Amino acid sequence: MANGSDFTKALEIGRPPNVAKLFPNSKALLVSGKVIDRAMGAKGNAIALAANGRNHFVIRGVLQAAQRANAAVIIEIAKSEGGRSAYCPVNYWNMARQVDAVCNELGITVPVAIHADHYGIKSDKDLAEAKVEVPTMFEAGITSIAIDASHLPDDKNLLANIAINPSIPSWAGLETEVGEIKGSQGLSTVPEALFLIQGLNAHDIFPDWIALNNGTTHGLEASDAGIQVGLTAEIHHALEKYKVSGAQHGTSGNSSDRLREIARKTATTKANVATALQMISWGLEVNDYGNAQLDANGNFIKVKGEGVTEEMWVEMVAYAESKGWKKGDYKSLNLPFENKLLAQPKEVRERMARRVEDFAYKMITEVLNSQDTAQLAIQAILKAGSYDVGAKIGRIEDPAQWTEGKIVERAATIGGDKGPSGNFDD
Repeated sequence: MANGSDFTKALEIGRPPNVAKLFPNSKALLVSGKVIDRAMGAKGNAIALAANGRNHFVIRGVLQAAQRANAAVIIEIAKSEGGRSAYCPVNYWNMARQVDAVCNELGITVPVAIHADHYGIKSDKDLAEAKVEVPTMFEAGITSIAIDASHLPDDKNLLANIAINPSIPSWAGLETEVGEIKGSQGLSTVPEALFLIQGLNAHDIFPDWIALNNGTTHGLEASDAGIQVGLTAEIHHALEKYKVSGAQHGTSGNSSDRLREIARKTATTKANVATALQMISWGLEVNDYGNAQLDANGNFIKVKGEGVTEEMWVEMVAYAESKGWKKGDYKSLNLPFENKLLAQPKEVRERMARRVEDFAYKMITEVLNSQDTAQLAIQAILKAGSYDVGAKIGRIEDPAQWTEGKIVERAATIGGDKGPSGNFDD
């Protein structure tokens, strides 16, 4: 396990300044997302579980699983889940506090990154707000961020990433995205991904991860089409010299075999899991890879004696029905029911977290191959002698070829099918 003199030294030097300031007496090793990526790369064919902590029980269960597997891990929340219009009680501004508290309470010693996922920028107004809001998130303990301007045309996506970068600490983990997550439509292409990464490189921005639209969807997986491994591998190969890893979105509902293939055949080091963990914490029946199962009447199946109490589940379903919510809207139960769930008896709360732990442990050890990466993350910190492990690469591209005018000109030559327009959930 991650303890002893190496852990003590990593705790001393490996926590970023915002974390050290917020939690001066903490024994929790909250680290930059860069550290987690480096650990997965050091092991090889390993992917960090990036768990969307939609409720307290998910956070608790995943941290217990990571400790059990001796795995470096990421706890994250997306803008739609935990931004200013949140549908979850966990948000950008309280997530680090919750993780730090649980780590100290339970004696968690594995390195944990606090990731602001899918920070969406869809307009000039969003960009202006981001310049104010992003610093507040780091002040609240965020250690890694995904800038998602993929809803915009290629030139505006790149320019938005460039414009917001001064608001992001250089030591922080950084994810960028090309192609909205739309399932099998509007799939990302090699030219689009190269354009984004090359343009960022020319401006001395070196993302740790790139997320693609490679065939998945967010939420409940309606089909088994899922991740297109070949496309992902092709794009990662094209980006190889820029040393950017892959971030896999929409993991819930994809088969374990497909995720193992992603680990083996691509440069992916981060896999987001959200919906599955939420459903598991509530006690719903899921298949082997976390997709909630429905009965003959199209209703979720509550496993008796697992997750929330049967009475609580009846109340949750009644609330959802009173709102006219479809199955994909049940995620919005997180916010109004968190306090009610925390008010359940201890044995119920513990079984909720334990169910998440068991599923997350199985993912870490049998699918994502990230067990025993905690020490590799600590070694990355000790090697750097700092919380800032630096970029994996320097500038390759000529800035003179990537002025704003030339970015617009280049983008016009890319083409490609962006898929249907609409409000695709982050």
